[in-house]
Amino acid sequence: MSWIDRLPSIRQAPKGLVDVRQGMGADAEAMKYFEPTDLGEALDLLASDEDLACLAGGQTLVGVLNLGVAEVGGLVSLRRISGLNEIQVNETGVTVGAMATHAAVARDARLAGRFALLKEAAGRIAHPAIRSQGTMGGSICHADPAADYPGVLVALDAQVEVAAATGRRRIAAQDFFVDFLTNALEPGEMVTAVHFPPAPAGAREAGIYEKFTRVDGDYATVSVACTIGMDGTACSSAGIALGSCDVRPVRSTAAEAALLGGSLDDAAVAEAGRLLAEAADPQTDTRGSADYRRRLIPGLVARAIGRARAALDLQ
Repeated sequence: MSWIDRLPSIRQAPKGLVDVRQGMGADAEAMKYFEPTDLGEALDLLASDEDLACLAGGQTLVGVLNLGVAEVGGLVSLRRISGLNEIQVNETGVTVGAMATHAAVARDARLAGRFALLKEAAGRIAHPAIRSQGTMGGSICHADPAADYPGVLVALDAQVEVAAATGRRRIAAQDFFVDFLTNALEPGEMVTAVHFPPAPAGAREAGIYEKFTRVDGDYATVSVACTIGMDGTACSSAGIALGSCDVRPVRSTAAEAALLGGSLDDAAVAEAGRLLAEAADPQTDTRGSADYRRRLIPGLVARAIGRARAALDLQ
């Protein structure tokens, strides 16, 4: 069954931080609505009623509520809580607040090297109007395997920071995306930030995002999030994750191992692409058949690694 075929059977909104701000339809006036001014107040509200959903940029849940394929018991707006939209870049890596918009991430000149992957992916999300309102937290909580951020978080070994009235914890991105439209949040929890670790000391790294779509601004038919690190002429690190190729991002340690220690020659790159295609379990939907998607993977992986080589000035 395709992802689109499965969508009408999903009756609960994504847990934690989800996108809603306007266009709620005929039942909007009857819905409970809160605008806390600090994080603690928001967490207390979520603890008091597990049917409440957080409001971020308004770009995802609006549509599914209007279609009648998701239900919430009330809305907790996060727009008045300070600090959730900050982007911090320092020696410990990059931290992106849950309310940081795609546009803010896409225009942040500090996101270079391996973090250029994050910057490029944010700039490929939908269209300017969506990017100006949609948020990092809302997007990842939706946990759509065709979305741009999930694969990026997995390739960059990110950790998702979540908070509840009882405390905070971090979840590895690989574990945060559990299944189709399903994340790892527990009742009462919300995403507050995403943490991306720094590159190893002295490493030269490049981050590349390849996205194959039917038209500009569409969800990916296949996407490749790729980071490559070099120590001299030898590949010292590699992180590659596929989007739209399973119910969650696809990563293959065997594919990455095929690149490590070598010079990223054609044979190694081809082997990495073959192993990723083998690891993928794509679905057939309106954007392409499973076989079509699988055939796209090796070429897109090779293109991403080729661009990484160029970014690192490798001959």
